[in-house]
Amino acid sequence: MKKQIDPRMHTVEHILNQTMVRMFDCGRCFEAHIERKRSRCYFHYNRELTQDEVAEIQTRINNVIESDLRITESFLPKEQADRLYNTEKVPDNIDTDRIRIVHVGDYDACPCIGPHVASTKDIGIFRVTTTSFEDGVLKIRFKLD
Repeated sequence: MKKQIDPRMHTVEHILNQTMVRMFDCGRCFEAHIERKRSRCYFHYNRELTQDEVAEIQTRINNVIESDLRITESFLPKEQADRLYNTEKVPDNIDTDRIRIVHVGDYDACPCIGPHVASTKDIGIFRVTTTSFEDGVLKIRFKLD
């Protein structure tokens, strides 16, 4: 039986990814485990985060959540989506003629097949629980309160 993805957690993953791109220019996570109670994302990076950086990530993400951004979708032809976005994670078994792009207001946009909330206000409070760094991989574990 396929596991249900929590729309709140999945949407906040988009916000975390864009926050990491904006703060550290490290690119989006290369792997994510999104679960209802706790989730984690793995980023290619060069060091552990400081406590101040973790606090800043939380602040920025919670500010985005509080700004009540609408979650919308658009569809692009595959060739156009390939030019504008990284489509490597788009599963092979979906209709690749049209790629779904999920928009978190004007904060983030990326290809995605998962479920999302209608507005960032529906997410709750984001909290980083722990981070770790090993062999060029930064792992961020988080939950929603």
